[in-house]
Amino acid sequence: MSETEPLRSRHAAKHGRRRTGLLGFLRDLAIILVVALLVSFLLKTFLIRSFYIPSSSMEDTLLVDDRIIVNQLVPDVMPAARGDVVVFRDPGGWLAPTPKPERGWFADAVEWVLTIVGLAAGDSDEHLIKRVIGMPGDHVVCCSPSGTLVVNGVEVQEPYVVIPEGQMNAAPAAFDVTVPEGALWLMGDNRYNSRDSLAHVDEPSGGFVPLDHVVGKALVISWPIERWRVVDSHETSWAGVPDATAAER
Repeated sequence: MSETEPLRSRHAAKHGRRRTGLLGFLRDLAIILVVALLVSFLLKTFLIRSFYIPSSSMEDTLLVDDRIIVNQLVPDVMPAARGDVVVFRDPGGWLAPTPKPERGWFADAVEWVLTIVGLAAGDSDEHLIKRVIGMPGDHVVCCSPSGTLVVNGVEVQEPYVVIPEGQMNAAPAAFDVTVPEGALWLMGDNRYNSRDSLAHVDEPSGGFVPLDHVVGKALVISWPIERWRVVDSHETSWAGVPDATAAER
């Protein structure tokens, strides 16, 4: 036996261990990625979801192109409440048809993967976002002599509403509605530039949005980084409003 044979054997064994180690690393990495994708998919499907803001109807609370994280447990597990900012499916005719640009198969594939794991919102243009003003049974009126909304007989101070110069009312037109069971009255914070319940009040739906169309409640602005913050429901503004049944007594 030559003296070089043991050296070759040791070299081959070392090379084999290196290859086995690399394969093991790649296997572990693949498992981690699969588990991460699965967890992200489950979170996106049942708990939270990402959307982007396509319009100015919720300024200055939400700006165009903000990304938000939505709690999908609302309203099926956790109830919605007045003041909540909610994402909902178009109840019919609220959104104009928007043709999707052709970006090529690679861009579509990337967006599909990111949407699956909740890092993108491929169907944001099929949803709307507004603030809950009236719950089922609530009597909502605009406006009081001081220009505020009146809900169940109580004036509501809304510091988030954008009121154009020269205007004083918290909505661009007078209205008097009672929210039916299983529905909500929803309005944008930028109400003079918002296609919300008031904009559809004369339609057969009365402008009311079915509760089962609500996808979830906006929790935080996640992007851009300098805009990171909790989406405020302004509970103190609504604390004095009685439930509809109590207001009737």
